[in-house]
Amino acid sequence: MEKIKISLANARRMVLHSLLLDGCTKLSPGKEGAAQIIDKLGYIQIDPMSAIKRTHHHTLWTRKPDYQEEMLYKLQATDRRVFEYWTHALAYLPMADYRYSLPRMQNFYTSKDKFVQWHLEKSQGRLESVLECIRREGPQNLKDLYAKLGTETKASGSKSEAIKFSLSVLFWRGEIMVTQRLNSEKTYDLPERVLPDSLDTSYPSEEELGRHLICRALSALGTAQEKDICTYMQPGSARDAVFAAAGKAVIATSLKNLVDEGTVIPVSIPDDSRSPYYAMAEILENIPTQAPTLLQVYLLSPFDNLITNRERTQRLFGFDYKLECYVPATKRKFGYYVLPILWGDKLVGRCDPKADRKRNTLLIQNLMFEPDFKLNEDFLPLLADKLAAMAQFNACETIELKEIIPEKVRTPLNKLLGSRVQ
Repeated sequence: MEKIKISLANARRMVLHSLLLDGCTKLSPGKEGAAQIIDKLGYIQIDPMSAIKRTHHHTLWTRKPDYQEEMLYKLQATDRRVFEYWTHALAYLPMADYRYSLPRMQNFYTSKDKFVQWHLEKSQGRLESVLECIRREGPQNLKDLYAKLGTETKASGSKSEAIKFSLSVLFWRGEIMVTQRLNSEKTYDLPERVLPDSLDTSYPSEEELGRHLICRALSALGTAQEKDICTYMQPGSARDAVFAAAGKAVIATSLKNLVDEGTVIPVSIPDDSRSPYYAMAEILENIPTQAPTLLQVYLLSPFDNLITNRERTQRLFGFDYKLECYVPATKRKFGYYVLPILWGDKLVGRCDPKADRKRNTLLIQNLMFEPDFKLNEDFLPLLADKLAAMAQFNACETIELKEIIPEKVRTPLNKLLGSRVQ
């Protein structure tokens, strides 16, 4: 099948529309809208970093300004519409996709990866006792299990440490699931007490798995190279090189079949001819005619679905991003927890925020713009509105702009923020 040529501008439109970042998609109110986001994107990454609201909450809030944390809690703990497991990282996934995680779970029984083997060694043979306690006692969190099976000390080699590592292995294997998460505290239970009765839990064939992973990735990404598809859901990242190679092979075979039948179309982007792109036929038939909105600014999590594949972000948006929280402070170029700033179809800058919870203050520690971006009177009011909204979402009453921010930006922003500025 011949490739369909699309411009870089149209490719960006497809990407942003598919990732719900162009302001053109109306979501349902309440938790239903949050569920729609997770279903559309295929997953929302979970990360414990807490400079501001954790990334899973921030990513949902980015697309749904009225999002509240209890929406995600209810979708997991009450409605059973999402579950936690691995994609390229720990994530919330649509419960309907559960069966497609079974191959990865199965692989953890035989994985020879050193990290997995280290966890098994640290579990000190306590997998069965931990599993039996949950089976007998019902849902348990780590503190519950420490009290019943271990000791309160967490010294190296202690029973409590073995329990912690046992939970990780049992979770990876799918023998237990997270039944609810409150902040960073997880409660575990058996799958049969978590999974809905009507859920299809049959083991997928390789063809089913490949089609699922490809369609999930392209539905979220709009258009993508084969390597982007593999990276998005990472079917072969279960700590095993052999399994990883098999996962990529499954995608390669299924991608060829989907192209042959016309469900997926090869795409050529003149500005990027190094490797072919692909897109779902239905997405290509409905390329947005409306440009991404310039009526709002998005402050994206470092783990947002648009940002996690750094190389792809550079390739399609010309934005070189690196998370510098693990870089020594003296060597950071932009800041500790920098949020890319999206306006229209361009990533125009970076914001380094921190919620000072003792002072109920949102600190904007740095604010930088790309060299080719020129500030204008339309942009700054929108940025001010978004900063004010982020402060509210993080339960901060005031905003403090640090002096490192250039005066030509800081002074007008202070005026626009008005009484919110400290």
